Amino acid sequence: MINKGTFIVFEGGEGTGKTTQAKILQDQLNTNNILTILTREPGGTKESEEIRKILINGKINKWDGISETLLHYAARREHIKKKIIPELKKGTWIICDRFFHSTEAYQGAGYGVSADFLNTLKKAVCEDLVPDITFIFDQKVEKSIQRIKNRNENNRYENFDINFHNRVRKYFKNLKNTPNKNCILINADDTIKNISDKILLYIQQNFIQS
Repeated sequence: MINKGTFIVFEGGEGTGKTTQAKILQDQLNTNNILTILTREPGGTKESEEIRKILINGKINKWDGISETLLHYAARREHIKKKIIPELKKGTWIICDRFFHSTEAYQGAGYGVSADFLNTLKKAVCEDLVPDITFIFDQKVEKSIQRIKNRNENNRYENFDINFHNRVRKYFKNLKNTPNKNCILINADDTIKNISDKILLYIQQNFIQS
């Protein structure tokens, strides 16, 4: 019996396959009669999707790091208050493609926005909401860049230089050492099926009561 919704987050750099795996997991859970919603950041609500368009389009240097951080957290606040928390309270499971760790990786490690500033915003915006589990997709940046070359989406984050993406990757990899042990590192070089099987097994063993 599931008593409340479970909040699952998929994180990682560009082109690591997390979006594909998020959709697979949603389908698997819904097939097993666990009502599951797939959402994303920035985005997830009408207002947050409007902010997303501003963030991902245009030149890579269009925003100061702090300005960009504030936009991400404005989108996140709307997403949390209007979708994530209401659905979790109803018992719905949420799979979110990116959450606050992405801001810490991209704007923090990538741009150099201070950890104190990021933590202050996170506390104010997210309140006590943290993911039950975060899967971090890791892959060498060179391979990820090769993957995203075939995309049609105009996403300015994909156009940052390799040094930026390496800083982002390093931050994500270090999350596996978080004290509460709720971050799981995934080898994104594995096959789609092997990855999805490992994720589903972990969810079954830790969050689904028989």
